[in-house]
Amino acid sequence: MYYRRFGRTELPMPLFSCGGMRYQYQWQDTTFDQVPEANQKQLEVTLMRSLELGINHIETARAYGTSEMQLGKILPKLPRERIIVQTKVCPHPDPLKFKQDFDQSLAYLQLDYVDLLAIHGVNNWELLDYTMQPNGCLAIAKQLQIEGKVRFIGFSSHAATEVIIKAINSNEFDYVNLHWYYINQNNWSAIEAAHRLDMGVFIISPSDKGGKLYNPPEKLVRLCSPLSPIVFNNLFCLSHPQIHTLSIGPSKPSDFDEHLKTIPLLDRWDEILPPILQRLEQEFINCLGEDWVKTWHIGLPTHEQTPNQINIPVILWLRNLAIAYDLIDYGKMRYNLLGNASHFFPGNNAENVEQFDLSQCLVNSPYADQIPRLLAETHQWLKGEAILRLSQT
Repeated sequence: MYYRRFGRTELPMPLFSCGGMRYQYQWQDTTFDQVPEANQKQLEVTLMRSLELGINHIETARAYGTSEMQLGKILPKLPRERIIVQTKVCPHPDPLKFKQDFDQSLAYLQLDYVDLLAIHGVNNWELLDYTMQPNGCLAIAKQLQIEGKVRFIGFSSHAATEVIIKAINSNEFDYVNLHWYYINQNNWSAIEAAHRLDMGVFIISPSDKGGKLYNPPEKLVRLCSPLSPIVFNNLFCLSHPQIHTLSIGPSKPSDFDEHLKTIPLLDRWDEILPPILQRLEQEFINCLGEDWVKTWHIGLPTHEQTPNQINIPVILWLRNLAIAYDLIDYGKMRYNLLGNASHFFPGNNAENVEQFDLSQCLVNSPYADQIPRLLAETHQWLKGEAILRLSQT
């Protein structure tokens, strides 16, 4: 395993992290005697395989149901100096609730301290305010740091880039967990901001949120050849030294195998990636037209600025990916989260879009006349069962 210095924390961070949101028993708390023996065993062998590979960053969250409790049956048995443990706690308007949730996390993990504590889901201005206000959640986290229960403080975010940059530029955090991968590079300016302040950068769920790459469409497989889509996306991310680690959310030991194929390629990324990138970019143009590719995003309103909070940029983005790369299953999964995932994936889908006058919010778009029709077509294409976030199931 290769390691990168995790910003100002100075921690040697493995290029891949063992994310803990898929191998736990369930998304709701329960007592340990309710956890099936087979599930706990699967978690244990998955974690041990991670450590065997040198992936010693173990990442979980209070919102991950039984994950912390199940990890707490294993972590105290491991050499503490050899593991990097991160948990995440959601911000709350009552900072005492944030403190109580952290105390529960530490009790479940059965550790004296965590190496990394992230304020989980700083996803909009209101949640940032809960975090940063005097005597807010960040103040609680810093007190926990003084008490020796937390070594370093960060935040995770699914927010608009400007919210993430505002939090980064406070210079109050040691690291950030955010989204960035080939199909969604919107947060690059946030990564640059974090790099300037020597913060650690952790990429959230690049294989799942980055296109459901563990089950890719045949077209994407062809375009990424000779690499698999997973290895291509990993190599694309890790070719940027500003990025320190990518989260793998394993559910079984073999889930690491495809990712490991990235490691021998790291020294040759500059010869391997360009032809694949050129194919992907050209296919985008072939399918959608050069003018659209260059200008579709110009002048689009945010969901807050749109009638019924229709998330126009996200819907058109999903349409682009479905047309260019056959990412239809991914598009359906993400599209049907709209309206069902709160601030983790905000805004609504385009159901009944014809009932709303979008002319004012689209006044700055060169495609104002076309977009209502495209939204309606995309809804017909991607609509399906409403989908909940994993933590809501």
